[in-house]
Amino acid sequence: MTKHPRHVEGFKGSLDELAKSIGNMTYDQTASFIEKLADDIKRQADADLSRGRKKLASELYKTANKLYQAKDRMDLAWKICEPYMKY
Repeated sequence: MTKHPRHVEGFKGSLDELAKSIGNMTYDQTASFIEKLADDIKRQADADLSRGRKKLASELYKTANKLYQAKDRMDLAWKICEPYMKY
């Protein structure tokens, strides 16, 4: 297994199918996924910064921050639709 595979380990579908599956979850769960993705990209940025890769770390931090913003917006969408959700 490569350190940075070009596919999602354990997922047999395409990236389009994965994106659609995540997008079809309830918005609170989608927000949680986005946050976990942001956390992992921030972790990678921390590691790259500690290795002296300042430019790469900077771009990864910016990406993580945009994902955290997206998570916040998804939380707002969830608050709008949650009262109408049937579990």
